[in-house]
Formats: sequence, structure tokens, C-alpha cells
Amino acid sequence: MLRVIKSPFSLSKFSSMAAARNQRLFCTDPTKVDEPVKTEEADTVHVPPLSEKILVLGGNGFVGSHICKEALGRGLAVSSLSRTGRSTIQEPWANNVIWYQGNLLSDDSWKDALKGVTSVISCVGGFGSNSYMYKINGTANINAIRAAAEEGVKRFVYISAADFGVVNYLLQGYYEGKRAAETELLTRYTYGGVILRPGFIHGTRRVGSVKLPLSVIGSPMEMVLQHAKPLGQLPLIGPLLTPPVSVTAVAKVAVRAASDPVFPPGIVDVFGILRYSQQKSV
Repeated sequence: MLRVIKSPFSLSKFSSMAAARNQRLFCTDPTKVDEPVKTEEADTVHVPPLSEKILVLGGNGFVGSHICKEALGRGLAVSSLSRTGRSTIQEPWANNVIWYQGNLLSDDSWKDALKGVTSVISCVGGFGSNSYMYKINGTANINAIRAAAEEGVKRFVYISAADFGVVNYLLQGYYEGKRAAETELLTRYTYGGVILRPGFIHGTRRVGSVKLPLSVIGSPMEMVLQHAKPLGQLPLIGPLLTPPVSVTAVAKVAVRAASDPVFPPGIVDVFGILRYSQQKSV
């Protein structure tokens, strides 16, 4: 940002001061007493700190809502873009999010949400037919990555998914779309792109008015499997032993990756997410 600070001296004032100084130096009248030259103090200029503004794609979903809440807790300006717009969550933090409604697969009207944004975190994804999954997980995110790069957004964080071996073939469109988006991100954001690959994400998920406590299953599995990393190398069953991770851990690492300029770019697997989430916030 270009900061213009008002100068305390104008050219005319500087010239008059120089003339007064010379007059004292070469004054031949001993009856005259020199008076100190008066100068004006510089005006105090208050420059507001540069603030980070994060746009969360899919911010009204399970993972996205936790990311919005985490970012607000870190003092960041937060906006969200999704097909349905404002979240149905009735919590105070939701009132501090700027909610946009738009479709990454349709026209370009949603690109206005990128104005002034410094970082994007995408949680966009879904299940269905192979063609649908490829569009939602791949094409929609590719459109967002390209638009963000063209707008000059500094960092882009993408919530992808861990490989689960044989499951990848059963959800072919899902994983092909995810990997296509990853390739686009690493191409467009060589130094500012971060890909998180969590496995099963546990936490309290809202389905309408019902709250599903997924941590009842996920948390114990996480405790056991996070120490069984070597088992992941086993053929066929290894990927199925990928430890779950809490939604709060994913949100914490995603926000840090989006706001910390020294966070290393590239792919962060489940164990990396667990490691980063246990570190103190910077």
C-alpha cells in the first residue's frame, strides 16, 4: 500500500529558513540579537495496519463454518461465497461474516467477492455421479483458482482429501476432480498455494436442526491411528488406516496457511495437519 505522509516542510519554508540562517551568519550589526528560527512540528499521521481479508468458498458448510469462526477469532476480516449465501447457523460470529451468494460454475458475477481479498480458502466439494463430482470438486475450484490469480490474491488454500486406495476407484469423479484442482493450484500458486489432505473429518455436524456428534467415533480413532503411521504403507489396507482429524484442527491449519506468509507451500497430509494444529499460533 502506498502511504502518503504529509511533509512538515514546504519548499518555500525551507528557502526562508536558509535565508534567515545566512542572514545571521553574515550579519554585521552588533546591536541586533539573533532569535532562534521557528520550525513547525510534523503532523502526526495515523496509518491503520494492513488487514488480512479472507474469502472462504463454501463458508456455510461443516468445514467452512469452522474456518470462518477460526479466522474471525484471529482478528481477520472474513467473507464467504456459496450457492446458498448466508449460513443458517444462529451464532454471534456469523453476524461478522460478509455473506455472498454465487455459483462458481455459472457466470462471473461471483468474482466481485474477490475484490480486496488477500487469501482464499476453498472448501468446495461434493458427492454424486462421477461427472457431477468432477465438476464440483474439480471445475468449480479450478475456476476459483484462476479468478483469484487474475485478481492478484496472494495465497490460496484448498481443502482436498487424502488417498484411500481402493476407495479412490469407487469415487473416481471425486478424486479426479480433487487432483485436477490440486494441479491447477500448484501451477498458478507456486509460492502461495497450500493443499490440505485430511481424511475423515470429525466434529459436530449439523444436518438441518439435528447435530451429529461425529467426534464420538472420530476422536478415539484419531488417538489410536495418529501413532500408526507405518501401517499406512501396507498394501491395500494401508490407506484405510489414515487417522481422522478434527474439524477444528483443519480450520486452524487452513487459516494459518492463508494468513502466515512463511507457511510453506505445497501438500500437507493428515500427519502434517495434526502437527501444525498442535503448534502454538503465531
